Amino acid sequence: MPFSLIPRGVYPSVTALEPEALAAKGVRLVLADLDNTLVPYKVPEPTPDIVAWKEALERAGIRLFLLSNSRKPHRARHFAEALGIPFQGHSGKPKRGGYFKAMERMGARPEETVMVGDQIFTDTLGANRAGVVPLLVEPIRLAGNPGRYIRYAVETPFRALGRRRPFV
Repeated sequence: MPFSLIPRGVYPSVTALEPEALAAKGVRLVLADLDNTLVPYKVPEPTPDIVAWKEALERAGIRLFLLSNSRKPHRARHFAEALGIPFQGHSGKPKRGGYFKAMERMGARPEETVMVGDQIFTDTLGANRAGVVPLLVEPIRLAGNPGRYIRYAVETPFRALGRRRPFV
């Protein structure tokens, strides 16, 4: 599969991804990162807008799956259970195996799957390698970790290229 760091669009948040537009593109499964994508780091429960987005996805015939690299065994589980969705923690992104395992569990093919995340070097790269459409969102909050500022600065040119090629 291709080695590409370029996403298919950069969106302000997951809720900016309209379920009807995704469904019109043939999407049946949304794989979503947790931290800084669905909620800020350390937020244990889904917010009302994330719950509403998940319900809108379901109405459009799209399933949501939490694909996290979190090594905290209970974080992804607790969040996914609160939202009522399946999950996979410690997924090993950007390795392809975590993506393939999630799609197999959900009965979906790469061409009908998108990955929504906030990081180029894990979410976007892994999705591209697995043949899944990578949709990048702006990180919710950078505060608290100087390394995140550096990582996002390095990602800037790839984000700029992604803005030029939106999926929806």
